[in-house]
Amino acid sequence: MFRLFSNSKHCLQMKWVLPRPHWPVNFPPMKPRNSFSTNSVYHQTQTSSLWPKDVGILALEIYFPSQYVEQTELEKYDGVEPGKYTLGLGQKQMGFCAAHEDINSLCLTVVQRLVERSNLSWESIGRLEVGTETIIDKSKAVKTVLMQLFEVSGNTDVEGIDTTNACYGGTASLFNAADWVESSSWDGRYALVVCGDIAVYATGNARPTGGAGAVAMLVGPDAPLALERGLRGTHMEHVYDFYKPDLASEYPVVDGQLSIQCYLRALDRCYATYRKKIESQWQKVGINKPCTLEDFQFMIFHTPFCKLVQKSLARLFLNDFLASSNPNTESGIYKGLKDFSNVKLEETYTSKEVEKAFQKASQELFTKKTEPSLYLSARNGNMYTPSVYGCLASLLAQYSAQQLAGSRIGVFSYGSGLAASMFSLKVSQNSAAGSPLEKLVSSLSDLKTRLDSRKRVSPERFTEIMKLREDTHHLVDHTPHGSKEDLFPGTWYLEQVDEKNRRKYARRPV
Repeated sequence: MFRLFSNSKHCLQMKWVLPRPHWPVNFPPMKPRNSFSTNSVYHQTQTSSLWPKDVGILALEIYFPSQYVEQTELEKYDGVEPGKYTLGLGQKQMGFCAAHEDINSLCLTVVQRLVERSNLSWESIGRLEVGTETIIDKSKAVKTVLMQLFEVSGNTDVEGIDTTNACYGGTASLFNAADWVESSSWDGRYALVVCGDIAVYATGNARPTGGAGAVAMLVGPDAPLALERGLRGTHMEHVYDFYKPDLASEYPVVDGQLSIQCYLRALDRCYATYRKKIESQWQKVGINKPCTLEDFQFMIFHTPFCKLVQKSLARLFLNDFLASSNPNTESGIYKGLKDFSNVKLEETYTSKEVEKAFQKASQELFTKKTEPSLYLSARNGNMYTPSVYGCLASLLAQYSAQQLAGSRIGVFSYGSGLAASMFSLKVSQNSAAGSPLEKLVSSLSDLKTRLDSRKRVSPERFTEIMKLREDTHHLVDHTPHGSKEDLFPGTWYLEQVDEKNRRKYARRPV
């Protein structure tokens, strides 16, 4: 599978179906605008020796599959009790990819869409990082495949490479991109972060927690979503909660209960570290107060399934309660929780009593701060590395720039194995028409329309497609099964795998 070729031009082929694709008519395009420089933002480094200001997310594009299965229908087909997937997991629908989509095609699609919709030039990008756990080659990075999009521009001076650790790779890539912009290595151009995965499981209880998708984020200074400097709480440890030791299979090995416990333990540790750091910053400017959920207007999470996120918000509420020196349990938000005043955090991971009480007590906070972010996750499923950024897209799609302006968005990212971080994004105060924040929000306003335009597939057909994918994903000298007509216009797809495992891609006309 791993060979050297004397003529690298023939190592991986891609076919341009149209010389200049147009945005598909059923995806409302953003109005043409010069949102970003067509060259670079290098002038900022010439005028000041200070760090670039407000480094963060300037633009965000999302891709999800064009086909989905209803979870209620899957419950009936699988013969499980009604509500197991919908109420128990909190899922409504699940997007999935047929055999002619792979990690490369997903990332090609989302990168091209971001560049086209943002009116960027390929020369203006100086770093490109990919976070993924969907590995189709043990050596060749997805990033190298994406470089073929840069060929016409002649821009090969693009740093960055793939990062892998379960669902955390996208966050590591985002941190790397932001750190590059703030470093002495920065040459004034933008960084591009790509998160993409295809989450598939063998037939059984885990299959309904699948999904697929990709997110691309443009990173640079003066961003409408700025990473708050110095506010990252990270927890990492060695554990086998979810892993993929069989390199011939797309399916993981999962210890479900252990994975949930690891997720919640990492959440506790990250939140404690984040609070310590932000409280230290506050103390330096004369603010002496504890950090609680009230200091976040929104809180978003990596979402394996939506029900876990509701439990996670309740978990943070439990942390706040136990950290309070004298919580009022007679009235207010902690009313009725007196019996839990002396519980030990590390002993509550499997306590249904604690879980139920704090979910009930935090319901209003969940509805206000977190539930809007689950719009895409509930309808598309788990995207692995893009998951938490799909939640960010959902949040931005459901509020106006004016409603979001000045808010703090808490972000918890988790990857099994394990690696986890909590950080925060500060939303720009400027929500005026034509502002970077208004443009970012408006670019995601078609999310519902795009989801509604997908094709609904029966559980029987879904099972057939998954079986075909399982049987053929590793084949060589092979034309993948699947109709390009089932894809959204403008989507890249896998056209051919030759006898040397070289993959050829094409793009559906728009």
